[in-house]
Amino acid sequence: MTAPDWLWIALTIGAALAQTFRNAAQRQLTATLGTLGATLVRFLYGLPFTLAWLAAVSLYGGYHWPAFTPVFMGWALLGAASQLTAAALLLQVMEERNFALGIAYSKTDAILVALFAFLILGESVAAGVALAIGIGTLGVMLLAPADPQRPLRAMLEGLTSRSALLGVGSGACFAFSGVCNRAAALSVPETHFLLAAAIILAIAQSVQTFALGGWLLARRAGTLTLIFRAWRPSLFAGCMGATASIGWFTAVAIEPIAHVRTLALIELVFVYAVSQRIFREKITRREITGMGMLAAGLLMVTLTR
Repeated sequence: MTAPDWLWIALTIGAALAQTFRNAAQRQLTATLGTLGATLVRFLYGLPFTLAWLAAVSLYGGYHWPAFTPVFMGWALLGAASQLTAAALLLQVMEERNFALGIAYSKTDAILVALFAFLILGESVAAGVALAIGIGTLGVMLLAPADPQRPLRAMLEGLTSRSALLGVGSGACFAFSGVCNRAAALSVPETHFLLAAAIILAIAQSVQTFALGGWLLARRAGTLTLIFRAWRPSLFAGCMGATASIGWFTAVAIEPIAHVRTLALIELVFVYAVSQRIFREKITRREITGMGMLAAGLLMVTLTR
């Protein structure tokens, strides 16, 4: 079954909105659970919702299940491992002195995902999409600069810094993970995209839950106790995380990932909207410029086929 042209756009925007709520919930949990504990919440409490979605798609859709071939499982597991690696690198960036620079560099995943998709999947991008990726990424860098007074110069000067390298590494792993997920979905063309995406997501979250949960059990068992005590706010974070992941994985299953990851930058618009609504923060001229460039890039990628 072919998905309607608008579906990937709706799924990506919905996923970005859900991820904004998930991040807000995780930030509140970090104070009591720590960074790794709050990260596990995303997987542990999201897994039941993911499995429920898989059951619903399978039972009510009546779709044909794919064969769990080595190719399919290999791409799915590689995607899960890459996402965990990306998260670990980003956590390391946050411990660096110039963490803002590293985080800004991690946003280059929109560019890197286009490169990986071309090298691994043979998916090229139209000139308009390439321009949209560049404009959107530049807009993100203006919104999250290491030095607000000279954002672009700071990015270039810090290219070889440890924070920058870790940030680019994180973005590369996030990009590679997304390409792996799409490769897994494309390896089972006989399976409906909804079921393929749900299965890949269930595999990924199961691996991530047991891997990170096992590490915490061995090294910081007390954190798991705190996680279970904070089940109410954790449940909301898990639900929003699962909702976002369902949107991402399904969108990637039906649309070239470079399009999805570029449109996914709309998350920053939601973040700024929340910031304005809750904290009444003023937007600077630089941020207005960055938002304008980001909006232009997002509009271009949705109109270019």
